[in-house]
Amino acid sequence: MKKLVNDPQHVVTDALVGVEAAYLGRLAVDHEHRVVYRADAPVAGKVALVSGGGSGHEPLHGGFVGPGMLDAACAGEVFTSPTPDQVLAADQHVDAGAGILHIVKNYTGDVMNFDMAVELAEGGSPIATVVTNDDVAVEDSLYTAGRRGIGVTVVVEKIAGAAAEGRRDLSAVADVARRVNDNGRSMGVALTSCTVPAVGRPTFDLAEDELEIGVGIHGEPGRSRGRLGTASEVAEQLVVPITDDLDFTGAPVIAMLSGLGGTPLIELYLMYGEIARILGRRNVTVARTLVGNYITSLEMAGCSLTLVRADDELLDLWDAPVDTPGLRWGA
Repeated sequence: MKKLVNDPQHVVTDALVGVEAAYLGRLAVDHEHRVVYRADAPVAGKVALVSGGGSGHEPLHGGFVGPGMLDAACAGEVFTSPTPDQVLAADQHVDAGAGILHIVKNYTGDVMNFDMAVELAEGGSPIATVVTNDDVAVEDSLYTAGRRGIGVTVVVEKIAGAAAEGRRDLSAVADVARRVNDNGRSMGVALTSCTVPAVGRPTFDLAEDELEIGVGIHGEPGRSRGRLGTASEVAEQLVVPITDDLDFTGAPVIAMLSGLGGTPLIELYLMYGEIARILGRRNVTVARTLVGNYITSLEMAGCSLTLVRADDELLDLWDAPVDTPGLRWGA
């Protein structure tokens, strides 16, 4: 294992020191509870957005804290759910009295611990929860009941964040978040495994000519293991399951191709060119695009495609200004 770390057991703690130093004045860090939050929090009159999950998926979630997206993010251990105490601390840092929206990926530990935090909360603002479950690869995986929450989480955080920044109330912000999730689908492929620092060995093994189709962002098995083909063939394996699951024709679509951490941009752009060709052939009109590393899995090679069926309102919210380490425009 070759990694730029001090103690493999303290990677998250040490990384948060770096986050605070890198974004001094923009982000604040509660080191005791490992929470990243807006330096100007709480923001008066605004619904607060709180998310989080296991670390190792950067920039998700801490890299999406800032105006136009999240107010706070809880950093669990690598690939491990944040605790209820972390969620409670995050809520307390950002609660401005207008309500709190929890955005939670559909993993058993994440859902349970965010629910426990709501149960433990005393006083404060009302809390609503939106659970993302966009992965079409598998149902009832190793760590979920139902579909896993993956790439659409980024889109939910951006669009719901814009709605909250526009001072919509808690019910309206939660409704728009659910609309995005309901209209989003994702699928990923892995060319290599990744290595959790505290474990020190790859999560799984893949032969040189193999890929995992439908891999989870923690290295969970996907639909199948197959032969690594051309980029065009891999693109088909991403697009077809998504468009077979939901009709994306007749509406503008937001498309995000996220690297999993170990694939260079030249390959991601090449892959998106193939994806765009296939979507065009299927009469899918892409209105907005993101290509880059947005929800990763440490140094895993591979990529994940997310499509969201949108409308004019969702596109306006997508286009609204955002100013976070991982996503920034119009600010």
